[in-house]
Amino acid sequence: MTEPIAFDPRSARHALPLLVAGQAQKEFFVNEAFARIDVLLHPAIEGEATEPPGSPSPGECWLVAAQASGAWAGRDNELASWDGSQWTYCAPCEGMLLFDRSTSARIVFSGGWQRVSRPATPADGTVVDVEARAAISAISDMLATLGLIPPS
Repeated sequence: MTEPIAFDPRSARHALPLLVAGQAQKEFFVNEAFARIDVLLHPAIEGEATEPPGSPSPGECWLVAAQASGAWAGRDNELASWDGSQWTYCAPCEGMLLFDRSTSARIVFSGGWQRVSRPATPADGTVVDVEARAAISAISDMLATLGLIPPS
């Protein structure tokens, strides 16, 4: 006799709801999956906050800061997206990359959310160092243009 297959009703990486045979009201599970995919596909956040904004617009996505309160209590480090009637929450996974619209910079999840700071512009030195400072400044400017570090 064969053993029954254990079936997890959520996807492994982002806990997207999966359909099972004979499931009633499948549209709820499909719509929840689409809402999560909408958040996770090229995620961009408005910023980081400990509580929801007073009147969010549909499509707004926020990074829930540590020690969150209100509707976000217990959702630290998750993404919270407003769909017009409720918040959809998505837990981060290693390597997830966000674009923070408030700082025009990228944030990566690696054991926690990591923000990159812009390196200081070199100063002082001799004539040869002037060329090195110009090259390092150009590299910093390019990294900021690409959104890999915050603009100055």
